Amino acid sequence: MPSKPYSPPPFLVDLLAARSPSGAEFESQAVFDRYVEPACNTYRRDAMGNRIGILNPKGDPILMLAGHLDELGLIITYVDDGGFLYFSTLGGHDKSMISGRRVLIRTAQGMVKGVTGKRAIHLMSEEDRKKVPEIHEMWIDIGAASKAEALARVQIGDTATYDHDFELINGSIGAARAFDNKAGAYVVGETLIRLAKAKKRLSAQIAAVGTAQEEIGVRGATTSSFAVNPQVAVAVDVGHATDHPDCDKRKYGEFKLGGGPVICRGPNINPLVFDRLLQAATTAKIPYQLEADPRPTGTDARAIQITRGGVATGLISVPLRYMHTPSELVDLADVEATVKLLVAFAQSLKKGDHLHW
Repeated sequence: MPSKPYSPPPFLVDLLAARSPSGAEFESQAVFDRYVEPACNTYRRDAMGNRIGILNPKGDPILMLAGHLDELGLIITYVDDGGFLYFSTLGGHDKSMISGRRVLIRTAQGMVKGVTGKRAIHLMSEEDRKKVPEIHEMWIDIGAASKAEALARVQIGDTATYDHDFELINGSIGAARAFDNKAGAYVVGETLIRLAKAKKRLSAQIAAVGTAQEEIGVRGATTSSFAVNPQVAVAVDVGHATDHPDCDKRKYGEFKLGGGPVICRGPNINPLVFDRLLQAATTAKIPYQLEADPRPTGTDARAIQITRGGVATGLISVPLRYMHTPSELVDLADVEATVKLLVAFAQSLKKGDHLHW
């Protein structure tokens, strides 16, 4: 008998459909607004583009949950006489992945379709075929015949994203352009929504923050954590699943899709927050995986931990294959388990649990 088709949560599906490169998070902001704001006691938009939803505003401690709303993208920097658009990258791209992709460019008139181009392999020397093209050796073709025609449709500074949409490929395993980090933004927003619906008394104030510009230097987390001024925080991002060929687990650890959220340990992580997360996972019978990171992590956690006088910070990652490519792979069961873990952790906090050590 065939298994029942998996039904992904609409909030997550809508976030994945939103196109929101760093500094142009308009669409993901709108989705976060639509789903999270109705569940909040107060809700703020700030100058950086962060979204800050507050539940139980008189609660103690203040628990900040952060997931970034931005994704990788391209930004138009120059248009040549033939109407071809040149660009710079927003965030850390693998240059070998850029050419030959369909893209959507966000403009004042709406979306413009294009294709990333480079010189065809037939027109290269043997030596050139061995090289990955530099960014300035690629362009976006929108089918324009001249510079004037192209500039009538796009402006310098317009942003583009790959035209790769979300789809389930097997059960709860899905592929998407931007699980990094729409998965984390969904988790923090959905956690607040479920806490608002729960009948269990909540001691902590919950600040669910959709942060901006993480991919270019955790900039939104830097300002929003200063504004929220939490005692405790958990950043939610994606982490590398290493259960695929050509990945040395001796260097990168052992993490798999379907294994549950990855709980981090190391200098960026408050040890009491780690212990509480582990306890919450164990008590709620939520599967988890452990990661050790010896330095400030490449996530919002690194900014939050050292804001103001310091914040007791944790980090949870959703395992993901093929990070920073047009088709990232995630098991949505891990996303759901991460929400359940954060709900249990938030409900476990008592008044005065500032987790100093």
